[in-house]
Amino acid sequence: MRTFNPLVLLVLLVTQSASTHAADLNGAWTVDASACGEVFTKENNKLAFKQDADLHAGGLIVQGKQITGTFQKCTVKSLHDDGSDVRVIASCSDGVAVSDVAFDVKISGENRMTLSSKEPVPVEMRYVRCSM
Repeated sequence: MRTFNPLVLLVLLVTQSASTHAADLNGAWTVDASACGEVFTKENNKLAFKQDADLHAGGLIVQGKQITGTFQKCTVKSLHDDGSDVRVIASCSDGVAVSDVAFDVKISGENRMTLSSKEPVPVEMRYVRCSM
């Protein structure tokens, strides 16, 4: 049985939102705004994770249909916008296995979003965008 990884959920949710608000979701996202400097860096004008990012709240980097977490990479396969939420299906890899994941993304402000999933276990995570 696979364990649920919140990063995969976040990645999928961000991907969902990316379809309707791509310009709004691109960037660095974390669960703790005060940890932005400990999680992300900018190298050659490109966002990247710092070496110990997962020890400081972790997060994700959204660039179009590509979503990268500290341990996984996802590519958006499909999006369904029902008006207030976006349902996303993404193909995610942890370097060992590839699987499809479904998430819901709800934008709750200019730099805030909530990602949720009902499977394999119900999870809801709030993220804030870091200014980089």
